[in-house]
Amino acid sequence: MKKSMMVSLALGALMVSSAAVTKVVTPSVKMADAGGRFSLPSMVPQSFGEWHEDTSIIPLQVDPATQAKLDKIYNQTLSRTYVNRAGQRIMLSIAYGGDQGDNMGVHKPEVCYTAQGFDVSGARTGSINTGYGALPVKRLYAVAGARNEPITYWITIGKKATLPGMEQRLQELRYGLTGMVPDGMLVRVSSIGADAPAAYALQESFINALLRSMDEASRIRLIGVFDA
Repeated sequence: MKKSMMVSLALGALMVSSAAVTKVVTPSVKMADAGGRFSLPSMVPQSFGEWHEDTSIIPLQVDPATQAKLDKIYNQTLSRTYVNRAGQRIMLSIAYGGDQGDNMGVHKPEVCYTAQGFDVSGARTGSINTGYGALPVKRLYAVAGARNEPITYWITIGKKATLPGMEQRLQELRYGLTGMVPDGMLVRVSSIGADAPAAYALQESFINALLRSMDEASRIRLIGVFDA
């Protein structure tokens, strides 16, 4: 067999195998379709433990340009302010996107707050000990004039809570290799005050109270499942 023919056959085989692999690993099934419909306002209780929604407080609104971007990314959003018996307030913001593929992505608070004119600093990662596992979180400190806002947030890709950045991308890739397009959720908890350690402790208490109040299916949507 001539050398040129052998090369042509080898190249042809590579092209066929490459096409087959591409077809196998290209995500084609959306988790959002398999998981069933749900409503964030119904999923998240308006009162739990010592906390209840404070309807007198209007959540901070984003500018129209930022809102337009969020509307393209997310299918559902929820913003509420809760207050406890001591008068302490926590702001909860949840955004859900049914497609965390190449054309979708979470809008991180670092970006959102900066776009609103906040100076964002103190970024660090950590975890919250829940009764269901160690929840990976990222903490920030945002300042705009006299407003000091410590922030705790996390991202859930499919059924796995993850830190933003490389871990998030790896989680998306893991689902992609199974042919699944994962959905995603960004959960942000914040409060007003200059004492960041006290704020983070209060936020952790709030998060644990919220998780304990939710049914299993709703809780898994919020924080995923943890490795045994």
